[in-house]
Amino acid sequence: AVVVLLLSNIALVAFMLTAKNKKADKREGRREPFEMMVKELGMTEEQQKDYKQMKEEHMKSVKPLFDSVKIAKSAFFALTKDSTATDSIINLYSLRASEKQSALGKVTFEHFRKVRKLFTADQQPKFDSFMQKMMQRGGRRDSAEKRK
Repeated sequence: AVVVLLLSNIALVAFMLTAKNKKADKREGRREPFEMMVKELGMTEEQQKDYKQMKEEHMKSVKPLFDSVKIAKSAFFALTKDSTATDSIINLYSLRASEKQSALGKVTFEHFRKVRKLFTADQQPKFDSFMQKMMQRGGRRDSAEKRK
């Protein structure tokens, strides 16, 4: 029985190590969205530099919005422990969280609208297609992670 137990533990450890290596290989094979965009759109050095600068500015401007969304959602979900919270209070907190999220979405939308202007008329349809692909990819990844 001890020998069987020892062999099964060795097999389990070996299985875990190979599964971990396969996950690492998949992650290494995946390229960053920026690298993919450079390749698919044929971005020039100037476009890459401008994009990086725009992205940096965008991230600085949305950081406070991300924080406010997080705070609003935390306050909203904190109501779950308050058994006296009325529907109107719940709706108010939900609306606040939604408004913060909406503001973040609008700022991000305008950012990508400006990014699109970096590209030539030939590159813009490729950018549009790339954006759609990234949005679909993000949705699949999110739902796949939720299933785990």
